[in-house]
Amino acid sequence: MIYLDYQATTPLAPEARDAMLRWLDGPGGTGFGNPHSPHTLGRQAAAAIELARDRVAALLPPDGKVIFTSGATEAINLAIRGAPGEGSIAVSAIEHSAVGDTAAAVGPVERWPVGEDGLVDLDHKFDNKPRMIAVMQVNNEIGVIQPIAEIERRAREMGALLLVDAVQAAGKIEIAHADMIAISAHKMHGPKGIGALWVRNGIELSSTITGGGQEGGIRSGTLSPALCAGFGVAAKLASEGCHADAIHAETLRKRAHELFGSWTLNGSADARWHGNFNIRRDGLDANRLISEARGIAFSAGSACASGSGRPSHVLKAIGLNDEQAKSSIRLGFGRYTTVEELEEAAAAINRAAEAQL
Repeated sequence: MIYLDYQATTPLAPEARDAMLRWLDGPGGTGFGNPHSPHTLGRQAAAAIELARDRVAALLPPDGKVIFTSGATEAINLAIRGAPGEGSIAVSAIEHSAVGDTAAAVGPVERWPVGEDGLVDLDHKFDNKPRMIAVMQVNNEIGVIQPIAEIERRAREMGALLLVDAVQAAGKIEIAHADMIAISAHKMHGPKGIGALWVRNGIELSSTITGGGQEGGIRSGTLSPALCAGFGVAAKLASEGCHADAIHAETLRKRAHELFGSWTLNGSADARWHGNFNIRRDGLDANRLISEARGIAFSAGSACASGSGRPSHVLKAIGLNDEQAKSSIRLGFGRYTTVEELEEAAAAINRAAEAQL
């Protein structure tokens, strides 16, 4: 299987897996302690979690704290539901459903439109002054990188909190400054089931999960030392290898443009993470193509929305019609993808596409 779905999840780094194994020990081992217990095994587990917290924090701005969660969805819920203030929430038109649906469940939502390139309209006038602005730094479907510095400036002018979904950005590019930042381990070669919310110093959140208050009284639940350790090592590898990973992604992107020369790129060609390659061919049935190009893992959009039968709201927001959206595919590649794999996959995808058209 050739894996080209890095936006859905990334392969677990071997180093992260090795770091996790100690904390999965059974009877006779020393790594199974509850990190919130006062005895030696508990203190050892707690120390592993704090090391992981420091490593994750190194990816983020220095003036805040890291709260471990079960993933980015929980982190986003904590940020939106737990943040102070009243009023509307402004979300970009291409936000993940974790942001859009949560904001809609909490109160009034104002949609921030984007252009054909996928970038938010910085001249847009909001109907109401929002209490929070939520924007994804790197879009999960089209890879567009938003101008977060300008967005932060607008948020400050309106007195709004800024929440950044940095799931697709963390470990790849410098994380933009904000009031709250959500990230996920499994999008940076860490394990599934753990993420984090970074909260700027001075922001007080209300708890959304009550109980033992293990994460500074804000988030309750026993932390997994294994998941935290894997997350920490994945973050460390990303910090150390960010430049090399970016160069490799750019090499793959250039080759992909050559291999898919008859396809149209969706979203900005420049303001994007180059490990995301969202393309279309008019008249194509993308879901059928995925079925026919066996042996290759790629997608027609967000894994979270797959199977819905609806055209991608992201592609619709940048001006594509239903037929164009349904003729689009997303190829995601990264650290462990080889040029040879990309070439083999492109040959199979193009062959299956030509058979349709």
